[in-house]
Amino acid sequence: MADHQKIHPVLDRDVEAPHAAAEVPLVPRGASKSDRSDPADQQGKYPPLQRRTFPVMHSPPPIHKKRSCCRRCLCWTVCLLVLQVVVIAIAGGIIYLVFRPKLPKYSVDQLQITQFNVSTDQTSLYATFDVNITARNPNKKIGIYYEGGSRLSVWYTRTKLCEGALPKFYQGHRNTTQLLVQMTGQNQDASGLLTALQQQQQQTGNVPLTLRVRQPVKIKLGSFKLPKIFFVVRCRLVVDSLSENNDITIQSSSCKFRGIRL
Repeated sequence: MADHQKIHPVLDRDVEAPHAAAEVPLVPRGASKSDRSDPADQQGKYPPLQRRTFPVMHSPPPIHKKRSCCRRCLCWTVCLLVLQVVVIAIAGGIIYLVFRPKLPKYSVDQLQITQFNVSTDQTSLYATFDVNITARNPNKKIGIYYEGGSRLSVWYTRTKLCEGALPKFYQGHRNTTQLLVQMTGQNQDASGLLTALQQQQQQTGNVPLTLRVRQPVKIKLGSFKLPKIFFVVRCRLVVDSLSENNDITIQSSSCKFRGIRL
């Protein structure tokens, strides 16, 4: 009886558990889709997210760009100035080589006093000078137009004695022109001026005077006439005395060309 008994192994159900779990469908039967994967079903459960709108911030241009623009403008300005200076220098060099300009020369040859007296009330001093001036143009290819509006004045220290003007004329190439200029003036401090002149003459035996000239001219280069400029000349004179109707002796005379002004 013992021989007929057989031992049958008992199958463990846990071994088949993974297969059973794999057979369970993700989606229940009768359902068309999964509730987890449908976002439409979630709308009723959770409120929609609200999006915030942030303003657009425009950043300012970089500083280095502004600096580069300023540097470019400054560089162009400097280059233009340098170019202008170079062009002017080249033009001046060509004019100098072609025309060889020289400064005009002036001299005071004679001074005559036709009036130098005091008024009846002893307050004003009236003076009239006749001055002979020689103007020389040493240039071969340059002419000078002496325009109207010149100013000539005779000074004793800081006191103006009289004034006048040169006539209008054209001075050609290598030309020498002698001019007679009449100059008149009136000074209100008659007594003080006469006293100073007498003391000066007694101490040194002469009287120093200064002739100042400001003459508008136009320079002619060949057939081309330049715009108007001004010659500034100063002459230093030393005369023996200042008296009416007397032969005035010029002890020394020197004129210097002080420059050109626009």
